[in-house]
Amino acid sequence: MESTNRAAEIGQFLASRRAKITPDQVGLPVYDAAKRRVPGLRRQEVATLAGLSVDYYTQIERGKVTGVSESVLDAIARALELDEAERSHLVDLHRAVTTGPQRSRPRRTKTIRPMVQRLCDAMTVPAFVRNARHDFVCGNQLAYAFYGPLYPDPLHPDPSKPVNFVRFCFLDPRAHEFYPDWDQMADSAVNLLRTDAGRDPYDRGISDLVGELSTRSDEFRTRWAKRNVRLHYTGTKTFHHPLVGDIEVGYETMPLPADPGLVLTIYSPEPGSPSADAMTLLATWATTHLTPAPDQALPHHPQ
Repeated sequence: MESTNRAAEIGQFLASRRAKITPDQVGLPVYDAAKRRVPGLRRQEVATLAGLSVDYYTQIERGKVTGVSESVLDAIARALELDEAERSHLVDLHRAVTTGPQRSRPRRTKTIRPMVQRLCDAMTVPAFVRNARHDFVCGNQLAYAFYGPLYPDPLHPDPSKPVNFVRFCFLDPRAHEFYPDWDQMADSAVNLLRTDAGRDPYDRGISDLVGELSTRSDEFRTRWAKRNVRLHYTGTKTFHHPLVGDIEVGYETMPLPADPGLVLTIYSPEPGSPSADAMTLLATWATTHLTPAPDQALPHHPQ
């Protein structure tokens, strides 16, 4: 049943991608526009663009991908004009079906290595680590102060009780104030979570979170159904912090190869900007109100 569900996910993802592309976009003539039931590409059009037979592509979209080569996946990715994140997601889904849970699942880190905590503590800007489920698992003082609004007591975040970024975004009313552009942040949160779910589709922690949010949030459920994915390496974000007001930061994210599933994120405002002043003020507050984060185990989720 598990493998069947993963195979179905491939078909649903491919169908969602071809629904986003019109024949005009890929240079195909349209002779029967009035008869087309959907604006996107038909299966036979994708097959033509990919250089495959219609029957073969149809079988792939139905999840029968055993024996499908990487070159075939590349051809389909080109036909559907998949970006880097989408192509990687397709490869991840294919790997999950063809290798099964034992070989497709990365070895999860059970505890935060002291070196990782020291690395965060050495930063003078917010630095924190999240897992594939998007739990905040460790960080420096300034990171806990920055993300104080995610905790039940915003003025005194408790490092011993990790919080989840996606759950906060969709289930906590304070998220709409903390994220001035909530819609963009919500889209990003869902797309990133789906990307991580594709990398390890057998992760019970992720699937339990998706089930919870799909049940409790219409906004999450609608976005999840779109099957959009994205990569998250660098960019800018804007927050409204209850203590210091608006802060715009540049961010860099770095997977930790020695700790599969963990990602280090660093925030830095533009030097000399109002956001830098706000960050300095927040750092002063953190120094007087927070204590260093204790060594801790990662949140446990059944696999």
